Amino acid sequence: MLATDTGPEATRKLSRREIVQKFLGGIAAGAGLPLVASSHSIYRLLSDGATLDRAEHMRSAVDWKPLFLNTQQDTALTTVAEVIVPGSTSAKVNQFIDLLLSVDTAEHRRDFITSLAAVENEAKKRFGRGFAVLAQGERETLLTDFSKQETHQEDFHNLKDWIAGAYYSSEQGMRELGWNGNYAFESFPGCLHGEQD
Repeated sequence: MLATDTGPEATRKLSRREIVQKFLGGIAAGAGLPLVASSHSIYRLLSDGATLDRAEHMRSAVDWKPLFLNTQQDTALTTVAEVIVPGSTSAKVNQFIDLLLSVDTAEHRRDFITSLAAVENEAKKRFGRGFAVLAQGERETLLTDFSKQETHQEDFHNLKDWIAGAYYSSEQGMRELGWNGNYAFESFPGCLHGEQD
């Protein structure tokens, strides 16, 4: 581990920009990010300081509303994210992804909506109702099967990369990886493996 800030700044709440800078610094130092493909568009968006500052402002908003997603899509994303990366709801992954999508390319937005709709369609086909209203066991089974189906693997990986990138660039996600606010890790504990499928 490399020592960094240990003064009063280390005890205050860090902004999303500061967290992401530490996160990207860890990647540059050779640390692997679990479950996220480095070619995914979220990496480019995470380096946009203005977007991260806007995310910080929105994080404390009491009356948050999606900028890009509709209410049904936001609910589906929140539920899918919680199954893929438990803790995503408390890390407000849906809000961060919505903000990133609002400034991303039309192609990436379309791909995201298509992937999310594929999960919803599979839930309706298999259980006769949307993903958000399924029981937890049904959600887990559906996403496990969905991730293994050749026709849906690309959709699953697209959603997974958005969700994991948003979660692990949050303070909560960074702390889960072993970051404690006082140290920058040369590698994230337990994440010394290569990219996973």
